[in-house]
Amino acid sequence: MKYLYLFLNLGSLTVPLLYSFHPRMRFIRHWKAILASTAVVASFFLIWDAWFTARGIWGFNSVYYLGYTLLQMPIEEWLFFFCIPYASLFIHFGLEYYFPKWELPKGLVRFLTILGIVVAALLLFVASNKAYTFWNALVLLLVLLWAYWKELPLLRRFYISFLLILIPFFMVNGVLTGSFIENEVVWYNNAQNLGIRLGTIPIEDIGYCFSMLFTNLILFERWRKKN
Repeated sequence: MKYLYLFLNLGSLTVPLLYSFHPRMRFIRHWKAILASTAVVASFFLIWDAWFTARGIWGFNSVYYLGYTLLQMPIEEWLFFFCIPYASLFIHFGLEYYFPKWELPKGLVRFLTILGIVVAALLLFVASNKAYTFWNALVLLLVLLWAYWKELPLLRRFYISFLLILIPFFMVNGVLTGSFIENEVVWYNNAQNLGIRLGTIPIEDIGYCFSMLFTNLILFERWRKKN
């Protein structure tokens, strides 16, 4: 079972990476933008991750990883911030390639973004004493405010691709948080979150996922166009 976390990372990466060499889509040709955007976003989230790990807000079950750690985090956790964003960027890019006309109406995108801003702002007050909920809501609020101001056209596509991304997200994160296995790979201190779970997944993880992947996409699109 020590290979479980590694297998989840590699399983998430394998199919998108192989299809990245498809002769028509050729997602791999954007490797510089992919690597740069992923590295920048991963740096921020790894600092966040290390801080929370040190404070006991979450942690890792040594039964499910190889045993090599850096800043108290298993190497597999570091890989997570590269494998999952790569797979998610591939899903978004593939959707754009095969269905270029798929966009949500501007009015709906504005409504959904404002709704997200309001919910995130409310959580800052309701859960100010719960570290994971508070910081997750703060980052999500900042991302959504920026998106509403500068990235609405990108959101028209990303809201659609995010729904698709949530399918493998629930599968991988479900296992990480204890679905189908005896214990969690990643455990959470429930005193520091709302205690609301979708299956075994803390509800805050959806906002965390959105913030990480959308900021990655913003940088990817900018550097892809420059290249």
